[in-house]
Amino acid sequence: MKIKADRDVCIGAGNCVLAAENVFDQDDDAIVVVLVESPDDEDAESARNAVGSCPSGALSIEET
Repeated sequence: MKIKADRDVCIGAGNCVLAAENVFDQDDDAIVVVLVESPDDEDAESARNAVGSCPSGALSIEET
């Protein structure tokens, strides 16, 4: 699994950080920052939930 974020699409809602704080953060403009591109099994489920809850569709998962 590899997490991708389109920072140009991000609206700064912060759902990703709430769902997976070990995987995502926000910069000073509230735009998503991917902390861990390939989360381990422990964080994978929360990362998937974060991607699914992104209101702008800025996040995606590439299965590797």
